Amino acid sequence: MTNETENSDHETATRRSVSRRDFLKYGAGVAAVAAGAGGLLGKIPFLQPATTPTLLPQNPPNPGIEEVTIAQLEAQYVAGTLTAASVVNMYENRIGGLDQSGPRLNSLLQVNPDALTVAHQLDAQAPPFPGILHGIPILLKDNIDTHDQMQTSAGSLALVGTPALQDSTIAAHLRAAGAIILGKTNLSEWANFRSFFSSSGWSGRGGQCNNPYAVDRNPCGSSSGSGAATSGNLTTVSIGTETDGSIVCPANANGVVGIKPTVGLVSRAGVIPISHTQDTVGPHARTVADAATVLTAIVQRTPDPRDPATSTSPLGKLGQPRPNLPNDYNAFLNPNGLQRARIGVIRDFEGFSPHADAIFDSAVNAIGSAGATLVDPVSFPHLSDINSGLAEFTVLLFDFKIDIANYLKTRTGVPIASPTLQALIDFNNANANQEMPFFAQEIFDLANLFSSDPNAIQPLGLSYNDSLAIDQKIGATEGIDQLLKDNKLDALIAGTDSPAWPTDLINGDHFTFGTSSPCAIVGYPIINVPAGMTFGVPVGISFMGTAFSEPTLIKLASGFEAVTRARQKPQFLQTLPFSSPSTFKVRGRGLLPKRNTPLVSEL
Repeated sequence: MTNETENSDHETATRRSVSRRDFLKYGAGVAAVAAGAGGLLGKIPFLQPATTPTLLPQNPPNPGIEEVTIAQLEAQYVAGTLTAASVVNMYENRIGGLDQSGPRLNSLLQVNPDALTVAHQLDAQAPPFPGILHGIPILLKDNIDTHDQMQTSAGSLALVGTPALQDSTIAAHLRAAGAIILGKTNLSEWANFRSFFSSSGWSGRGGQCNNPYAVDRNPCGSSSGSGAATSGNLTTVSIGTETDGSIVCPANANGVVGIKPTVGLVSRAGVIPISHTQDTVGPHARTVADAATVLTAIVQRTPDPRDPATSTSPLGKLGQPRPNLPNDYNAFLNPNGLQRARIGVIRDFEGFSPHADAIFDSAVNAIGSAGATLVDPVSFPHLSDINSGLAEFTVLLFDFKIDIANYLKTRTGVPIASPTLQALIDFNNANANQEMPFFAQEIFDLANLFSSDPNAIQPLGLSYNDSLAIDQKIGATEGIDQLLKDNKLDALIAGTDSPAWPTDLINGDHFTFGTSSPCAIVGYPIINVPAGMTFGVPVGISFMGTAFSEPTLIKLASGFEAVTRARQKPQFLQTLPFSSPSTFKVRGRGLLPKRNTPLVSEL
């Protein structure tokens, strides 16, 4: 390992330096939640579907499918020793025994009633198979449209009714690649963009999703069901979405690989939005290879007329041409991928979880031992501005009010009065017992105050256009791109998040730190890879880069995975075995002030 600079004392910034309570004042005067209002359940027929998946046979979970990879399944399909229908049956047995009953992971909202039919159709084909995901079961987050018998609701009863009228572009790509859409996963309702006091993984439609390592622990992020189901071997791979943290945080908490792609690399058409500026779609998988295979299948290589971002570069690369995209991201897998790499080590987020810090230290040592040159530390020059969240949150609130209305116009036969944010607010108020038993909709209320004029000063004190410019400067021009250029780096690394916390529906999430925001505000990619275990739960490391640097990040992530093999299969414990925690050494750092709760949670 080569350290180009000595570790030195440096200020450790909090992930969010402004308390979410500080922002509640901007919602003053907004109508109060109509607590106790009569609900629509039982009055409207299409609100009747159960919040649990379609009931499946309660057979014992089949261990033969555990940890299987795409390559292993495909090899058996080609050899004729396995059928897609049998694989679907094995996964459905596990869903019935582990998700719907038993430890009750509650990571799925619905099992696709057409999954077995599709599997039999694929089994009738003879090799060579045309699609790279032939017969591979895959779960989609419940904010991704499918034109079939399944709902797309973002976890809200407000969209339960007539299914989406058109496949999302990503669902169409998966079907074309031969994938079997196995079902829809539970999530933080509205992708965690409804309340400052939410519990990650809770939705009005599905209730609380749990962590497969210990079901009293939180699965983190809005793509909670995607990460939990993949980790628990209820599917081969899953698809999640991220605005800021909601692919990588569930990957961290559930011990899986998560690829958050560059904004515009994958089409968001038919995905329930938060922000067209920051939203992206990517895979959760148990290996980097499986994640790279899924990414290959879903990348948008030609412009999608339903998503303008697929024909332009992300915010941090304005004015630069969109590069030619690889035909196969598996080509960048390399067990020796860390050799001769030059990596910057970000330590700005340390000091809030000694357990996570210890695992990150071990990961850094492993990377250096594998032949990488480490520039340790490097530091974001504008981290306090990034952590304040003012510019980012202004962008998200402005985008959401417009983007969600545009999406709602594509849906019919659902119980909202009009395709507007106000109609969603009204629905929640009228159905507070089902939709708001634990937390309200302060973010909805605040977004509804925003003007549609991008130059107007918004309730947080900035205009939309000024906020975009600030984010581009602090995140890219004088942020990630500057760090990479000045230090001649291939990528940056940081710990992803803290270990999973106990789920707390009363007080909400217990975030201590997270490192996704610098990439999020400019649409840059991140890959989380499991890095270690502490007290029975996993902790991950994030590889970060500039726009469209997925090939480099996949090379580095696969090299790290090869030398660490840190993922451990979850055991679905009821709680953690604190009597015999994993061995770790707490670093000798002084006590730091407790971090404020994040303004922008894992979205």
